[in-house]
Amino acid sequence: MHTAYIGLGANLASHAGPPEATLAAAAERLASLGRIVTRSSLYSTAPVGLADQPRFLNAAIALETGLAPRTLLERLLAIEKDFGRDRSAGIPNGPRTLDLDILLFGDYVLGEAHLQIPHPRLAQRAFVLVPLNEIAPDLRDPRSGQTIAELLAALLAHSPDEAHAVIPVQSELWRASR
Repeated sequence: MHTAYIGLGANLASHAGPPEATLAAAAERLASLGRIVTRSSLYSTAPVGLADQPRFLNAAIALETGLAPRTLLERLLAIEKDFGRDRSAGIPNGPRTLDLDILLFGDYVLGEAHLQIPHPRLAQRAFVLVPLNEIAPDLRDPRSGQTIAELLAALLAHSPDEAHAVIPVQSELWRASR
């Protein structure tokens, strides 16, 4: 068994409802891939890259799983597709019904064409680091050796505006689905 840290994000409605409902339903689906150890709060985040789109909701989940990294990725992509994600649209950083990313997987370091662990932009994204820091501040990035808390502090020191781009959201739906 390994602990995989999964980043969740959405800014468009799916068949489950608005992004808040989509993330709650997706978390339930993630439980079928292993055991959810913990999960962060929800955060409203400014879009990165393509600014002309709705704000995102983001969260992070720690998932204990017996799946191999490639198999886990295939299952995550299938869940995204079930919630209406169309990756063929080809709009990098564009709007989406659901985004599920493997952020970290134990102490694995993988560099395959469609699977990079740790996530290649982990240290550059407050919308990933803030929820991850909430659930695992002492977790170490196997590439840099830095903790999530250290990565977040470095990002905020370099880009202080990032702190204001990630806002906690009180969500009864997210809390109730735990």
